[in-house]
Amino acid sequence: MKYIQLKTAIPGPKGQAMLDRRKNALPAGLAKSTEYVVERAEGALVWDVDGNQLIDFAGGIGMINVGHCNEAVVNAIREQAGKYIHTCSLVTTMEPYIELAELLNDSTPGSFPKKTLLANSGSEAVENAVNIAKYHTKRSGILCFEGAYHGRTLLTLSLTSKYALFKKGFGSYVSDIYRIPAPNMYRKLEGMSDGQYIEHCIQNLERALIAQVDPESLAAIIIEPVQGEGGFLSIPAPYLQKLRDICDQYGIVFIADEIQCGAGRTGKLFAIEHSGIIPDMVVSAKSIGAGMPISAVTGKAEIMDAPHLGGIGGTYGGSPLACVAAIEAIKILKSERFLQRSREVGAIIHDTMLSWKEKYAIIGDVRGVGAMQLVEFVKDRDTKAPDMEVAMEVIKDAIGKGLILIRAGLYSNCIRLLPPIVINNEQLKEGLAVLESAIAAAQQKRS
Repeated sequence: MKYIQLKTAIPGPKGQAMLDRRKNALPAGLAKSTEYVVERAEGALVWDVDGNQLIDFAGGIGMINVGHCNEAVVNAIREQAGKYIHTCSLVTTMEPYIELAELLNDSTPGSFPKKTLLANSGSEAVENAVNIAKYHTKRSGILCFEGAYHGRTLLTLSLTSKYALFKKGFGSYVSDIYRIPAPNMYRKLEGMSDGQYIEHCIQNLERALIAQVDPESLAAIIIEPVQGEGGFLSIPAPYLQKLRDICDQYGIVFIADEIQCGAGRTGKLFAIEHSGIIPDMVVSAKSIGAGMPISAVTGKAEIMDAPHLGGIGGTYGGSPLACVAAIEAIKILKSERFLQRSREVGAIIHDTMLSWKEKYAIIGDVRGVGAMQLVEFVKDRDTKAPDMEVAMEVIKDAIGKGLILIRAGLYSNCIRLLPPIVINNEQLKEGLAVLESAIAAAQQKRS
């Protein structure tokens, strides 16, 4: 191994000491996917406190598309910190907020006039988007989808699927939320072609608008163009078009949640661009800040202007330090050179994992768009019964060999790959080799 260099077991002694401190200081419910304790990071590499050099295939759950400690981002933060840190956008006007808003207004799909509200997290951005849509339409209903992850606030947790992991014990939840299945091309109904299954899903959507909710009572439909936590399910363009048509017909706000699938991850700046569908609002976070806590709601000016004066905003929203980081990050993310690299990284991962599928029966599916790729594990390819145990087994094995990985999927039976897109080919192939060795070991145990 050239890039992975292990000096100790994972965790090493210094790492274990820090994990003990974490156990005593932090709530038990704050999960961790690995036993790594970070000292520093650069590009696609991470060093832990015991001196182990690691390859990052998780990217902070898609937060580090431009790489750890991107030089332009770091320099912008340093320069801004020397001027002023924050004066609050509810009290003063700061140019970084305006410049970032202008950049997002110009970059999101649609040629109509737009405005942007900045916040601190994906959850907060989704909450603002939904609240603005409610204010604009004077309606309260929201349509969302199974497998979706939209956040952990009361409203966004109400929108989020995957009940046992995220929602158990935290109810009751916000009312007037309606959830229907999202198209899942891997698990389409037996005997159906892709086209027939998509039409079936559209018919279910139309039925829901009769059986569950009157579309004229819906303020918004919110959807991830490629589901993240749900297992990298790409929503078919005809289905997105049907949603767009319904929104147009009934005056519903179409919200694209691009928090994980946006920021150049799929080979376009926003994942919904692959379909040609233009949403009314786009929610951004994660990699637009290159690791800084910032999120955005960008939408039609007439919708964004709906709330009364003082009805939106927050103390830390539009932090200048986060804004200048996002400005530099987005300049990189939207460049054709970066987007082309995203497509190249995705092609290497996808082609490699397709070859695994030929060799390892525990792999049921390989899917994704651009550099947002995933492998799904099953107990049986015919029944497609999810295998959560093998996914965890593979992750633990790979983590012990110096690869940072995380799971995904409604059944937590998938491994998602979200490496920094600046990763070089040698690092990428080395990480894939580690992952394959873990998969091969898991397959051998079951042969």
